[in-house]
Formats: sequence, structure tokens, C-alpha cells
Amino acid sequence: MLTWPKGLLQLLLLHIAWKMGSGQLHYSVLEESQHGTFVGRISQDLGLEVSELVPRMFRMLSKGEKDYFEVNLQNGILFVNSRIDREELCAKNADCVLHLEVIVEKPLRFFHVEVEIKDINDNAPIFSAREQILSIAELTTASGTRFPLKGASDADIGINALLTYKLSPNNHFVLDSGNDEDESKSVVLVLKVPLDREESPVHHLVLTATDGGEPKLTGTVQLVINVLDVNDNPPVFNQSVYRVKLLENTVSGSLVITLNATDIDEGINREISYFFTDSLALHVTKIFGINSDTGEIRVIGKLDYEESKFYELPIVAEDKGNSQLSGHCKVLIEMLDMNDNTPELSVNSLSVPLPEDSPPGTVVAILSASDRDSGNNGQVTCFLWPTGIPFKLESTFKNYYSLIVGIPLDREQVAEYRMIVTVEDQGVSPLSSSLTLLVPLSDINDNAPAFTQSFYTVFVKENNPPGAHIFTISAADPDIAENGLITYWIDEKLWPLSSYISVHSESGKLYALQSLDYEELKLLEFQVRAKDAGIPSLCGNATLQVFVMDENDNAPVVSTSSEENLIILVVPVMPGHIVGKIHALDADSGYNAWLRYELAEESNSPWTVGQYSGELSTKYSLDDSEGSKVQSVLVLVKDHGKPQLSATATLSVSLVISGQTIKTDINLQRSGESFVPLVDSINVYLIIAICSVSSLFLLATLIYMALRCHCKIKEPMVYGPGMATLVCASEVGSWSYSNRHSHILAGVNAEAGAKSDLMIFSPNIPVFADNGALINGVDAPPDFAKKVSPSLGVPVIHSASHFRPYNFGLILGQYCF
Repeated sequence: MLTWPKGLLQLLLLHIAWKMGSGQLHYSVLEESQHGTFVGRISQDLGLEVSELVPRMFRMLSKGEKDYFEVNLQNGILFVNSRIDREELCAKNADCVLHLEVIVEKPLRFFHVEVEIKDINDNAPIFSAREQILSIAELTTASGTRFPLKGASDADIGINALLTYKLSPNNHFVLDSGNDEDESKSVVLVLKVPLDREESPVHHLVLTATDGGEPKLTGTVQLVINVLDVNDNPPVFNQSVYRVKLLENTVSGSLVITLNATDIDEGINREISYFFTDSLALHVTKIFGINSDTGEIRVIGKLDYEESKFYELPIVAEDKGNSQLSGHCKVLIEMLDMNDNTPELSVNSLSVPLPEDSPPGTVVAILSASDRDSGNNGQVTCFLWPTGIPFKLESTFKNYYSLIVGIPLDREQVAEYRMIVTVEDQGVSPLSSSLTLLVPLSDINDNAPAFTQSFYTVFVKENNPPGAHIFTISAADPDIAENGLITYWIDEKLWPLSSYISVHSESGKLYALQSLDYEELKLLEFQVRAKDAGIPSLCGNATLQVFVMDENDNAPVVSTSSEENLIILVVPVMPGHIVGKIHALDADSGYNAWLRYELAEESNSPWTVGQYSGELSTKYSLDDSEGSKVQSVLVLVKDHGKPQLSATATLSVSLVISGQTIKTDINLQRSGESFVPLVDSINVYLIIAICSVSSLFLLATLIYMALRCHCKIKEPMVYGPGMATLVCASEVGSWSYSNRHSHILAGVNAEAGAKSDLMIFSPNIPVFADNGALINGVDAPPDFAKKVSPSLGVPVIHSASHFRPYNFGLILGQYCF
């Protein structure tokens, strides 16, 4: 047969236990060992490097009130930290074991260490009294009569508590220390030779108890034996040992047993009293009581199996004769366990807050369960509530559990988990207890800032004050702390916007850094980015279009001429004869640039002016009587803006009879300035002008149709200077020019250039009512249609996101977006 060396076999068994994941070590040490006494190389036995102990937060926990052991983190040695008294810890229990828990982090591991405290012979035998007094009747006490003595006690265990007795030399007594039925050592004094009171009324002997330890320790007691000459029959029990099984928690007053002893003497010598011997511990006398007359033993205190599993009651039955004799017996009470202790649950380690990206299998907490009951009453199971949470319990080894992550976590869905861990025993009518664990999740930067819209449209009236707040953009980030702290900035790719627009990095407020001019700039398009402060940071973006809305801040301007032009009308003149035409322009756009002409005084004037064409013509026939007269005509030019702006033009018309040549001066005034309109000097020029206008109208119609088809093709956004716009002011076909330079600033990749597409009066801007409120398809006031001239048609108002134009006439050359 193959034999293994003892050391190698122990090492092999330790290695197998380690691989099975028991995580348990066993050491032994003698009690009363000095501080620093070596116990074991715990780091080596646990498979840990000494250099790992501090970084991995090695720590040892003990379940007792004192720290009897300590670990040197420099060399991994387990040593005795304070004095250990085995008798104080474990009393008479054969197995005295201290339980230690060892925890290391990163990764989290848990080990169980048992240290057995071995007994040394440090307690001498002790008798309960300094002397024992016996009364023995003379002569009538036969040889061989036995007298039980109160034995000594030794706090040690095993061989250190194995006592032997020796009696001092004498002629009458010997010792018998045979085993009783309960296998416990007892000492009995045996009468070898009957006593003679006259020879010696009192005998003094010394009883010596010696234990089996090394070195041997002893204790002594004085035996005082009084010789009696009467009442020579002691009480006798029908059994020397009584055995009783009793449930713990038996109520006070319950009967345990009734003892019965008999005495063959007569009279008072046969009357018996029962009582406990003086050797019975004081705390036991508070649990059990005996009736001295009846021998009934009853429960008078609280029984607890976990406090003591066994009681030994030595009983004395003593007669009432003059020379009292006694009999002895033992009552052995075995306690039966009941499920009266609630399981206890404790948290040995809890790692919180838990990062939300912790993978499944991560250990969150280590819990231990215990139950002071025995058998099934002390077997416990542990479970988690509520179900459906991303955690689960796993049993590591006996009564130890690990709370681990079951599925991936997301703090933005659930920020913390409150769970209840319940432990329950397996006794009949099981008992349970619970504790609540709160596991908060720590945030990681896994969400980018997000805007509520990917595209924003903002309208800003021109002539705003510099630094005006025009819009607030906001992004949301479900992360917290730095991961949810958002800053904003403008992404400038193709055009420097820093001189026009700025954004507050914290609030997201957009500010116009300078006063915007619709006639110079119509559109700003750029991206606003939002970035969180996490590591690494995440970004989101949104596109903004800022449309500059026109205000009526430019009055009409009548075109000037440096030379004087004569209007010579040869009378008679037919009604409706076109005398001349006034040319005016307005730097604004839309309604603000839509011009209307009227005479300042129309009551008696023979003249009339086209409301939208600016053509001056005769109202009725002029005859020869009107000849050689010079008439002044004052024409007002007004726009349709709010507030309305206007200019004036004064014309001097000379009426001559056929054959005369008259030069007429025309003075145009607008706010103190002189304007010279284009007029026909002779009827031939008038005819040529009419033909020219008709040709231009036909040409404009063709261009309109071509551009309308061209506008249906969507082109990319452009920026840069625009071209001069040609505005059709009425359905008649008279024209006015607006020499504006417009800009569109775009933050996207686009081709630069101007377009000459078909547009209507108010391109890409909303219409404002008289009070300045925005008019759209929902909020337009009921009387809005009444404010528009019937000759212009009904406006078509669309949503602001499309910016469809109003069909109020034709405008050629505007931008098509």
C-alpha cells in the first residue's frame, strides 16, 4: 500500500479544499499564549502574496468582543494579540474554536478561518468547601457502607481535568472512585472497619484530588467524621440516577420529576427531607426548585437550550432522626431544542455606490446568516425581494451569501435599488428576519446632450439694440453632476459669426452682438453645439436659422435728375392723356417697399396720378382756354409700412397752344430735397414711352413665367451680397427699383452667389398686424383681409417653417429660399 508523508497529505487536502472554493483554514494555539505567539502564515495558506495585502485592503473580522488575533501585513503571519483563557471562552466544552472572517477587495473575496484554542493544565482541582462533615453510626453501620463525598472540580478539560483521589492513611476507611452510570468520576468513602464511638468519636481525614495534566496540580479537603450511636439506617432512593428530557421554554411552575426515597427506620428517623447539595451552582438553583417534603422538582426560572443543553442536579434525602442519615441520587436533565430563536442576518461588506456599468457577476455585498437553534431549527435559507430586480443572491458556503449583479444596469432608468433580504429557518412554524439594502448607482457619462429639436427657426426684427437676447436654446442630458453639466458654443465653419451672434456657454441664451439690418443681412444659419463635462465628453448639435425681419425704416425716395426736363402739353388735350411718370424706390422690402402715388389736392385739379404706376395723366379735356398757363402738381409717394413713411414730388406743367415751345420746370421735394421726374417733352416722346412700357410689361411677363418654373427647383442656401431687385408695384405693369445689397450668412456648405428668382412682396418673413403682432395661419385677426387692397388679391399665409410668399403681385429678382 502506498503511504503518503503526513505533511504532504495535509498540503494536498488543503489544496483540494481551496480549489472547491471553501475558503476555510484551521489553526490551533495553546491558551494563555503570550502576545505575538505565531499561529500560522495566513497569507501563504490563502494563496495571497504579502505585497497584495495592503493594496487589496486585507482585513480580518472576529465575531467575539475582543480581538484575540492580529495579522502582520508586512509578512502575512497570524499571531496572538491578547491573552486567551479557554475556560473563560468555552467553559467545559470540548471544542473551543474562534471564528474569523478574512475579506480582501479588488476583486472581493471572503475566507473563513477557525482557530482552535487548546487547553493547558492551568487550573488546579477545587473543592466546594474547606471541609466535609459526615455522621456515621457506630457499630450498626456495617463494613462496606458507602458514603458519597463531594468531589472536586477542575475548570480544564480532557486529561487536564481527569481527577484521581487519595485518602490520608487510616484504619477504618478506603476510597472507591469507580465510574457511575453517567460515566462521570465520583468519589465514595467506604467503611472498611465498623466504628467505635468510645474508641474515637471523631475522625479527621484529608482527601486529595490530583488532575492528569503536566505538571500535575492538586487540591485538598478536610473530612470530619462524627461517630453516632443511633439511627443507623439512611434513606435510600429507588434509583441512583434519574434521567429527564425537558423542552426549553417550559413555563415556570412545571413539574420536572418527583423523587422517592425510603427509610426502614421507625418514627422520626424515617421522615425524610429533600434538598440540593451545596455543590450545585447558584444559577441552577434559580432555574429549578425542590420541595423538601414531597421531593417534587419544578421549573422556577427560564430555560434556554442555547444557554445550557444539560443540567445535573445532585439530590440529598436526609431523615429527621437525632443522628441524621442521608441518601444521595442525581437527576440528569437533557434540554430539547425548540424553534424559539429568530435567524439573524448581517452585512459583512457592502460596495456602494455601484457604478452603473458594473458587469453581471459583480459582487455588491457579502451577507452572513445565523440561527442559535440547532438541527432543522438552525438551518436557514436566504432569498431576495422584490423579484425582477437586476440582482441575485448566491450561496458561497454555509450561511454566507453574495449579492451580485444579475443583468446590466442603467442609472438613467433606475437611480437606486431598495431591496429586502430575508432569512428563514426550517423549523416547524419557521421564523424569519429581514434587512433592507439600499444600493445607489453612480453615474457614468453614457448619454450625449440632446436638443428637443434638430432645427430651430428664429425671427429677429431689424434695428435691434446691440446685445439683445433673441432666443434661448436648451439641450438635456439625463446624466448627473459633471456628466450632465452642459456648455454651449457656436460652430463657425464657413463664415465668422462672432461679430453677429454669441451664445452664453451656460444658459444657452443667444445674443445679437450688433444691430441687424434687413437691407444688409437677411439670414444667419449656423450650428449650436452642446457638450457635457464628462470624461470623455459627449456632444450634440442643432441647426439654427435666424431670419432678420424687415421694419419700415426707409422712406420712399424719388429718383433725381441733374438736368431739367420740360413738360410741354399742346392743348387741347384729351382725357386720360399721360403727361409723365414718377419713378420712386424704397430700400425696404415687402409691404414696407410697396409704394402708392396720390395727388395732394385732387378737388379741382385737372390731373390724376396712377395709384401704383406713378403715371400722371389728365382727368378731363384741356382746351385752348387753358393755354399759356403753368400749373403745379404735388404728388405724395407713400409706402404700406407701419408706421407709414412718405415723400413728395412737385411738378410744374406748362400748357401751350399748338406751335409754342414752353419749358416747364419740375421740382420734386422730399423732406426738403428736390427731385426731377422723367416727363415727356412732346407727344411723340409720350407715345414712345407708352410703347416702351408695354414692351417692358410683355418682357416682364415672360421672365416671370420662366423664373416661376425655375423656382420650383430647390437650390442650396447661399450667402454673400445679393443683386438689385426689380419690383412690380401693380397689376398695370409700372416698375420701381430697389438697389439693395442683402446678405445671407450660412453655417452650412453652400455655393456663393445671387439668384434672380421669382418672389412676392414679403419673402421668408411673417406678416405683422398694425399692433406689431405676428400674423400666421392661426392667429390672424378677423379684419386682416379688410386691410389689404382688393386689387392685390387675398394673402396666402403659410407656416413659418416653409416661409411661403404672399401672392400680392409680382416681384422679379428676389431670392428664392
